[in-house]
Amino acid sequence: MKTEVLDASIEVSYDIAAKSLLQDELVAFPTETVYGLGAIATSEQAVAKIFAAKGRPSDNPLIVHVASISQVEQYVTTIPDNARKAMEAFWPGALTVVLPAKQGVFPPNVTAGLSTVGLRVPNHPVARKLLEKVAAPIAAPSSNRSGKPSPTSAAHVVQDLQGVIPYIVDGGETAIGVESTVVDFTVTPPAILRPGGVTEEMLRECLGDVASARLAHQSDAPKAPGMKYAHYAPDAPVFLVHEDRTRVVTALHSAKSQGHKVALIAPSSFADVGADVFMDAGESVDSFAARVFSLFRACNASDASVILVTVPERAGVGEALFNRIEKAAAGKWWVS
Repeated sequence: MKTEVLDASIEVSYDIAAKSLLQDELVAFPTETVYGLGAIATSEQAVAKIFAAKGRPSDNPLIVHVASISQVEQYVTTIPDNARKAMEAFWPGALTVVLPAKQGVFPPNVTAGLSTVGLRVPNHPVARKLLEKVAAPIAAPSSNRSGKPSPTSAAHVVQDLQGVIPYIVDGGETAIGVESTVVDFTVTPPAILRPGGVTEEMLRECLGDVASARLAHQSDAPKAPGMKYAHYAPDAPVFLVHEDRTRVVTALHSAKSQGHKVALIAPSSFADVGADVFMDAGESVDSFAARVFSLFRACNASDASVILVTVPERAGVGEALFNRIEKAAAGKWWVS
């Protein structure tokens, strides 16, 4: 299959992408978080192609993107007051709400056979225009091979899915860089299933009490993406290290003494600590989050045999960032 990259600044690109989606094909497109791999959410045949393209486990549910809050009522049995309040506060935006799904609306490969569905209204002009063009809900996980770093540019999608999907809409680099926050509103208090661009602090200010994120046990059926399986990993093994200059230097010396060529992903102030490959995460948690997946992919292009990542303060979007790098490292810290 030939993969064509469409320019989001050209009107005909949306006509081509929408026609492809409505013919049960896949289209990758940007959202404000990462690039999504879209299929019409009510088509079991189209959704099956997402799982085949990504190599995604079948018990991992998909997030469904819709154009507006008013559309949600078409797809769920009830919207609790706190869910509506969150939607009004954070939509369009990086919040996915898990609600009880109406029977027979979405095929079981969207919900992973669960009675719930995750929905969000994206806050990106390309995604919103595409939703308007197709006038249908779009299921769209990140457009990468399953388990690999999420794509934050069209070039990243090309790296993973060239020859696998027909179209990629190039809308430039994404702004937030980590996926949406997923909140389950079928429980009390609402539970954060995956931290993301809408922080726990923002949710608490809006809703009051919320339960913090946890990983799903291996025997559980995950209610949201990213709860159970290894994610976000570059090719070389990743290890966490405290964001402390002495500890980073010690870890670098230890890794090099074992014959490793070391890539270090860390704030700009760590550029001079002696890593073989230094990946600049900027000087703020927001910049780190926006760059982390791109930096993982840059490590793949280097000859590093091990990757060390400094752990940021776990406040605000730092919690989502920690969630992603901890999964990339499979929870491993470098021990000198």
